[in-house]
Amino acid sequence: MTGELIYERIRFCYEHNCRVAKMDEKTVGQDYIVVKALEDGVNIIGMTRGRDTKFHHTEKLDSGEVMIAQFTENTSAMKIRGKAKILTEHGEIEAGEE
Repeated sequence: MTGELIYERIRFCYEHNCRVAKMDEKTVGQDYIVVKALEDGVNIIGMTRGRDTKFHHTEKLDSGEVMIAQFTENTSAMKIRGKAKILTEHGEIEAGEE
């Protein structure tokens, strides 16, 4: 399945309020985002919860690649560097320079 097809299916689910099964209430949050890289070298950086916010995980995507990321008890924020489409339950936004 291509990244574009995955992205479109997830967009459909957001628009039609599809239910997504949760794996484990303690470790998996119900909020997640979909990031589709529009250029090579897009960075996704997971940031921790707690008193001090720190980077705890990074991923690098090439053009056309899609990553689905969930907010968890450890991940409170994500930083995205580079040109990418980001899909959330609140809508779609494009990151990077225009």
